[in-house]
Amino acid sequence: MKWDGHTHTKFCYHGSDAEQELYLDRAIELGFQRYTISEHPPLPEGWIVDLPLWKELAMPEDELPLYMNYAKAMKQRYEGKLEVTVGLELDYLQGGLDYTEAIVERWQLELEDVVYSVHYLPGVGGMRCIDFTPGDFRTNLLAYYGSMDNVVNAYYDHVEEAIAFAAGLPMRKRLGHINLIEKFRRELPPIDEALVRQRLERILPLLAKSGVGIDVNTAGLRVPTCGKPYVPEWFLAECRKLGISCVYGSDSHKPEHVGVGWEWYAEQMGEAEAE
Repeated sequence: MKWDGHTHTKFCYHGSDAEQELYLDRAIELGFQRYTISEHPPLPEGWIVDLPLWKELAMPEDELPLYMNYAKAMKQRYEGKLEVTVGLELDYLQGGLDYTEAIVERWQLELEDVVYSVHYLPGVGGMRCIDFTPGDFRTNLLAYYGSMDNVVNAYYDHVEEAIAFAAGLPMRKRLGHINLIEKFRRELPPIDEALVRQRLERILPLLAKSGVGIDVNTAGLRVPTCGKPYVPEWFLAECRKLGISCVYGSDSHKPEHVGVGWEWYAEQMGEAEAE
């Protein structure tokens, strides 16, 4: 099945205000059969230190019912043309899991898909966004942890904790962009690839045991500071061998993002199957 499992909508305050039909029509044009709408839900009040940024990261609480109705309406409107599934990109909120649990409890009957992502780490003054800007990363994360190795280890510690939480979710779930920590790799001190591989190898059995899949997120290909997918080729092949669900994700924030990187994903999946 040709499936885009990670996408955004006009309810994303750091994306596009384009109507959903433009995304869905583009998906149909490209031959997709299933399309998961997975918007960022609200975050706890003042979750990160930078309050103006906090308002851009997620919708206000009173918009979540509007978003859910919007996604369900699209599911009905495109029935027979494209299988639209209703989802959210939930965040791993260390110290705030009760907030996420309340969202899941309220909407679990409607939610078909959850992409569960790590976007935040403790940093200077409180929680910081790891994928905001290279300068913010240097000032508020690298300075806080003292080295890239320390930031990388903190990030993958959070990923492991996220997998443990996601394992208990009652709907289909996958871990979002597992190597998002590499978003600014071309503008930050080098990341030790051996360390990344070591941490990812440790994560493989956790995924296999938990039933949590992988969002094979290709958005890094269109990010100038990254230039590669957020899932390494070797890791995707290992996931396939272990029977871990691997779902392509464009992470589209604009209609023109839909389908970007699909060819890379299809090639990797074909190679994994051939092995």
